[in-house]
Amino acid sequence: MRIFISTGEVSGDLQGSLLVAALQRQALAAGLELEVVALGGEKMAAAGAILLGNTSKIGSFGLLESLPFVLPTLQIQRQAIAYLKQNPPDLVVLIDYMGPNLGIGNYIRRHLPQVPVVYYIAPQLWVCSIAPRDTARIVGFSDKMLAIFPQEARYFQDNGANVTWVGHPLVDRIENFPSREAARAKLGIVDDAIAVALLPASRHQELKYLLPVMFQAAQEIQNKLPQVHFWIPLSLEIYRDKIEKQIQRYGLRATVVSGQQQEVLAAADLAITKCGTVNLELALLNVPQVVIYRLSPFTYWIGRNILKITFPFASPVNLMVMKGIVPEFIQEKATPENIVQAAVESLLNRERKQQIQADYQEMRRCIGEVGVCDRAAKEILQMLPNF
Repeated sequence: MRIFISTGEVSGDLQGSLLVAALQRQALAAGLELEVVALGGEKMAAAGAILLGNTSKIGSFGLLESLPFVLPTLQIQRQAIAYLKQNPPDLVVLIDYMGPNLGIGNYIRRHLPQVPVVYYIAPQLWVCSIAPRDTARIVGFSDKMLAIFPQEARYFQDNGANVTWVGHPLVDRIENFPSREAARAKLGIVDDAIAVALLPASRHQELKYLLPVMFQAAQEIQNKLPQVHFWIPLSLEIYRDKIEKQIQRYGLRATVVSGQQQEVLAAADLAITKCGTVNLELALLNVPQVVIYRLSPFTYWIGRNILKITFPFASPVNLMVMKGIVPEFIQEKATPENIVQAAVESLLNRERKQQIQADYQEMRRCIGEVGVCDRAAKEILQMLPNF
């Protein structure tokens, strides 16, 4: 049996790799020979998927920010559709990656109606939606939706989808993280050192808009706390040169590492981070964090004033319980002053640290139990013809 999976960006590659591994486990247990063909990245390939195209490096968010990636995204989408036309799979799984996956989902429904479509980790239309018709399109071509947020499941169910809430796959991933003590020992962090993780980018645009303000804040924190050392795990190796040049420019005591993100997150006393999946990893590790995000001023102005986009929270940690668990500073609020104040408070204020821990516990109750990826894989395999 052949399953085609389509996803993009660094986070999609991670989620896809966890799913591929679970699908292979469940297929083996069921005595099923399974081939997974995918749009994804190196992590999915390492998990056993055959890559049609690498989409981990062409992610973007915003209007101007997306322009450089329009052509390569269209090319990969056309390549995928051409493959599907010549080699119809037994089932299609779509993971996030809304633009390309809308096109692929619509193609399957029109031209290969016999092929079941499962949308796992749908775009966050339940948080904010530019075009309500996108919800209808996703529900229309999806035979099954597997939700990772409780609110996501309710939203799509209310819009007529066949939805199962499976929980968030990071619950499974976090089981393999090292302990704080083991991580600090491996990185060589002494007991009295303050380790602060800086997580500026998984997309090219984020280096431009987030890295300067994050490093300015780090510079001020370093001036206030001489024992601090910054750790920067690379999401993509291609970012190393630019990040290391900026470290020198700001005079930071910082170490850039590749392939050791789990150790850095587990060892950290605090993280200053972009908004994204990594926020949940930090929360599950009980690491205080300050979340920031910026777009181009033009994109943000269009979104706010023309498209009238609003959202209750940006970080998935806060979205999980619709509560401001972690401080998040978006656009003009993402200033060095705001970041430094929140960071120092999270590091030094005992009451604040206790509140963060209590709020993280509340979030955990809404994120699901261990076994998420295997539950998702079982749901998917049950959609296969003659399974």
